[in-house]
Amino acid sequence: MDRATTLPSPKKLVSAFNDESFSSHRWIWVTGPVIVGAGPSGLAVAAGLKLRGVPFVILERANCIASLWQHRTYDRLKLHLPKKFCQLPYFPFPQDFPEYPSKDQFINYLESYARHFGIKPQLNESIELAKFDETLGLWRIKSTVSASGTSRQYICQWIVAATGENAEKVEPEFLGIHKFGGDVIHASDYKSGGKYQGKRVLVVGSGNSGMEVSLDLCHHNAIPFMVVRSSVSIKSRNLIAFSFKFPSVTYLNIIYAQVHVLPKSVLGKSTIELAMLLGKWLPFRLVDMILVLVANIMFGKTEKYGLRRPCVGPLQLKNSKGKTPVLDLGTLSKIKSGDIKILPDIKGFSRGKVQLVNGETLDIDSVVLSTGYCSNVPSWLKGSEFFSNSGLPKTPFPNGWKGEHGLYAVGFTMRGISGATEDAIRVAGDIGSIWKEETSQKQEATVPVACHRRCMCISWEGRLNCSVPLLFPSLSSEGYS
Repeated sequence: MDRATTLPSPKKLVSAFNDESFSSHRWIWVTGPVIVGAGPSGLAVAAGLKLRGVPFVILERANCIASLWQHRTYDRLKLHLPKKFCQLPYFPFPQDFPEYPSKDQFINYLESYARHFGIKPQLNESIELAKFDETLGLWRIKSTVSASGTSRQYICQWIVAATGENAEKVEPEFLGIHKFGGDVIHASDYKSGGKYQGKRVLVVGSGNSGMEVSLDLCHHNAIPFMVVRSSVSIKSRNLIAFSFKFPSVTYLNIIYAQVHVLPKSVLGKSTIELAMLLGKWLPFRLVDMILVLVANIMFGKTEKYGLRRPCVGPLQLKNSKGKTPVLDLGTLSKIKSGDIKILPDIKGFSRGKVQLVNGETLDIDSVVLSTGYCSNVPSWLKGSEFFSNSGLPKTPFPNGWKGEHGLYAVGFTMRGISGATEDAIRVAGDIGSIWKEETSQKQEATVPVACHRRCMCISWEGRLNCSVPLLFPSLSSEGYS
């Protein structure tokens, strides 16, 4: 493709680079966007750009793509939604994949996706700082290569934040936790309940990971206690197969947590798929009423097990608060049987013990913190008002994908992979349109840049060093076409 790229004048470059935050004497000029993150969101954007002939650089701090799935998920994990809601654009799942692919199958799919589109992220490279330079009219990005500690610095017209909602684990500080003495891990480090056989394990949190970790512990003959800290929604795997015959159980001081208990599938149809279908014709409030009615028929009253329904319906709660529904794989059955015991919130820890807010003290061997994740965008994106302090776009879905000065966001919709896919298509389309318009213009450029290069080095004085080799081998002169 032919393109003439205009760089700012040498005087502007020298003035703009006189910044303590960006002290390198060599810069890498990226002719297309820099994508931060090589998870499903980043890969989806990259594929869309590749199809439109737009070169790009994709930075990934881990040593692989989709590091959340490869390094921070438990072994028994499966997709909680049917595969058609979880596939990335332009490349469907293999037909022989089950309706709910396993963790390994999803990872294989993502790796095949990257190979199919020729996406080659720069791995082990963490972004440290990104800032729009008003003088240059460009983004300035600073990164660090983990293996060598080398700093790299880029300038580009567009930046795509694709690190997502789950970039960093959330680990609350509990009183006395340092005195506990037992094993304390985050759910991102939990793989299997095998090593917890016979142990009393406190699972803090009742979201998807908390419920599934508790169930996995039961399957490995551990004794799980689950702390329900906030309102969530629970869905059962299959309406027909679920048994109504649960033995009675006595709890020590029931504390009612606000939890929706809903079926995961109804007559073989995914509840989410059914809800989306009904949502096309009915308001969310009415859809919520239908879902709760079905749940009541199936489960009966759950208050006696410590699970009280919130006043707000599950779909309304998801849209207003971003509370992701928990998809039950049998956990509720274990709660009813007493194999998983529901506990109130935590007051503090002491040696081998946990104190609860209701005054009880329990002996505990280990703790698994299923306390979720958060965005890390505020730690590296500076000078922008597009993201809130929580790291999510201030503008809600479906309009939170485009910010100012060529800033884009993918993977922050609180609607899973399907929401990220929608935003990725919009972002790639928008950048592609701008790219096509610019490349079609026959304007005289201040500095002509070779059409086949996506990155070039710039010296401190602002000269374009076409004769100087690229700063590192992974940025080949061939680029993406």
